[in-house]
Amino acid sequence: MKRGYFITFEGAEGSGKSTQIRNAVAFLKKKGYSVMMLREPGGTRVSERIRRILLDKNLKEMAPVTELLLYLAARAQIVRETILPALKKGKVVVCDRFEDSTRAYQGFGRRIPLAAIQRASKLARGTLKPDLTFVLDIDIAKGLRRGGRHDRIEREALSFHERVRKGFLTLAKKEPRRMIVLDAGKPAAWVSQKVRERLARVFGP
Repeated sequence: MKRGYFITFEGAEGSGKSTQIRNAVAFLKKKGYSVMMLREPGGTRVSERIRRILLDKNLKEMAPVTELLLYLAARAQIVRETILPALKKGKVVVCDRFEDSTRAYQGFGRRIPLAAIQRASKLARGTLKPDLTFVLDIDIAKGLRRGGRHDRIEREALSFHERVRKGFLTLAKKEPRRMIVLDAGKPAAWVSQKVRERLARVFGP
């Protein structure tokens, strides 16, 4: 594969994204690809500082629009500083969350109009879109028990997280070729196998 390839992992809290990302990266590296593993928000010095603000459990008064703009600011930085240069070098970039999380959390969860999010998101990411997205779907109560409720987002009401889950599934139905939904309630080994099977279609068995 001569050009870079952009893969994202999405899902509600406690869906096991970190484990599946590590396994996917290991699979790709074993096949000889140069892989960059990132997270959102984060991935650069600027974006990591924004992340600390966004997840600070003491900042309960943060307005939804403020939250949205902070996520987009972090994305604007990582896209230009890290993701685009890596893709230009032909690397495979695997990212923990990207624009679909913004649409699910701030759109469906916070109820900010999706059209407004789409316009603002375009400014942050430019023309960049993931080539492939894995959506790890899990029962909200189970996911929160698994992951804990430590940061500002995790501590939101169950109704918020249910809207987020519905958001991911709604988005995936609209883009079934890019967004692959996997049952994260099943054993991690099963999920990893499904991820590898899909990756093998692109990168070879």
